[in-house]
Amino acid sequence: MALFLALGQAVSAQSLPDSPPSSARVNDPLLDIAPEPERGWKGLARALDVLAPSVDTSLPLSAAEVSQRISTLIAQGRHADALQAIEKQLAQREDRGEPGANVQLLFLKARALSASGDHNGAISLYQNMTTYYPELPEPWNNLAAEYIAQDKLDLALEALKMALTADPSYALARANMGEVQLMLANDTYRQAAASGVSKAAQRAQQTGQILQQ
Repeated sequence: MALFLALGQAVSAQSLPDSPPSSARVNDPLLDIAPEPERGWKGLARALDVLAPSVDTSLPLSAAEVSQRISTLIAQGRHADALQAIEKQLAQREDRGEPGANVQLLFLKARALSASGDHNGAISLYQNMTTYYPELPEPWNNLAAEYIAQDKLDLALEALKMALTADPSYALARANMGEVQLMLANDTYRQAAASGVSKAAQRAQQTGQILQQ
């Protein structure tokens, strides 16, 4: 079974600021990225190829390049570096006195926390995003993935319903809802089979096989 994760590039409520001049970016993990493609999240996402951009690092990174490089750090398993880069960007934003939160950075931070194994931290951040930005479907979608990892299928289903309320055309959430409904059906069939309903055992096997594909 593989859920489809929103990886953050579509979150557009606010943009990332440009990076500071190169003199202030010594030992910046964003500048130390090998150009391997992103290979997705184990058991949770389909493969997505994201290459590190080929740019002149003597120039400030653009907002898109910052976002892409943080995503690449996460994909390469360099979660601490990704979180360091995110915190640096957030601190620079605060130093400049920019109002409000940067949704893109928060989304990337939640991804990095999840990839590092801090699922409770990721859930907390996604929940905050759904509170402050309920119109965005991506946090709801990824919150559902976190709930599934904790076997909280009912909460996952509700999160996906909220994602589709925010954007009825959001295909990722629609596909994930189908996966969650299959999982719930499989659980129900197995419970019925345990109570002696013979046909339910066959249905449990069939839905289980679909989920394993």
